[in-house]
Amino acid sequence: MDFWNNDFIGNTVLQWAISLSILLGSFILVKILYWIFSNILKKVTKKTKTTLDDILIEKLEKPITYLVFIIGYWIAIHQLIFTEQILLKLEKVAYIALVFVITSIVSRIVDAIITEIMMPMSDRTESEFDDQLIPVVRKGLRAIIWVVGIIVGLDNIGFDITAMIAGLGVGGLALALAAQDSVKNLFAGIMIFLDKPFKMKERIQIDGFDGIVEEVGLRSTRIRTLDGRLVTIPNSSFTDNSVLNVTSQPATKVKLNLGLTYDTDEKGMQRGIDILKEIINDNSEYVTDNYSVGFKDFGDFSLGILFIYYIKPDAHWLDTPSKINMEILQRFNAEGLEFAFPSQTIYKKEI
Repeated sequence: MDFWNNDFIGNTVLQWAISLSILLGSFILVKILYWIFSNILKKVTKKTKTTLDDILIEKLEKPITYLVFIIGYWIAIHQLIFTEQILLKLEKVAYIALVFVITSIVSRIVDAIITEIMMPMSDRTESEFDDQLIPVVRKGLRAIIWVVGIIVGLDNIGFDITAMIAGLGVGGLALALAAQDSVKNLFAGIMIFLDKPFKMKERIQIDGFDGIVEEVGLRSTRIRTLDGRLVTIPNSSFTDNSVLNVTSQPATKVKLNLGLTYDTDEKGMQRGIDILKEIINDNSEYVTDNYSVGFKDFGDFSLGILFIYYIKPDAHWLDTPSKINMEILQRFNAEGLEFAFPSQTIYKKEI
């Protein structure tokens, strides 16, 4: 009994043992809760029709278990006798951890609600504006929640929030100068939402990039180029440069300059023009009936045919020209019409 009553750093051995036992017990309880989440609750939620509960369990599993350990830590430190200054510091650690965990829980719940409720609702609407707006609202709400959480946490551990805000006001000019590019991108992102020069999943061309819009954020926009690369473009680029919305154009123009050899007679030339007209008629599901084809000129080494046609918006930008070109090659070869290549004929006069 004397051993347990021995003094050790201002507390008896028994008090230290009780405090450590509470910490150990809370740690064991965390492991038990983690096992319950993984092996019981997840199996139960999988049987329900909605996926919201599955997402919530997945997102809240770790924060809730951390919350139990924080509560255990709080109880443990109050089993011991400390000076007021040391106890206050230990309590501040608990406050910071508690605010962080609660903020994380709120942020994850809001994120799950937006992902599983608001996004599916926006997918069922005809308007695409909400499809662009919801991801931005999602990021904005998470940022606001964390900012509020940090302010509350700092306030609870004794920071003078009013003085901090006043200090930010004094340094606001320097901050504005340092963040002017971010502010510029922010306002440019707002203008994109208001002007709507393009929508999600539309193909655009800007500043040498050509691709499909995948995400529009407040600071930047991501497009997937035609060769599969993901490019992040600052929103200010859309106000400083011209944007070509390829998807919104009525049709894509294709211009071909075909050259036949000079031994092609007028019948062969006419047959070549007729073949091009037939190809357009045979591919009406991919190209419009607005086309131009004719005997263009007498070139240096070929008889030129100008062929202009337009690909429909819902047809593939590469597969369609490839199909048309393949048919031109096959049918011209079948008719014995030869394509010319750069050549020279030299006449040598005998002296």
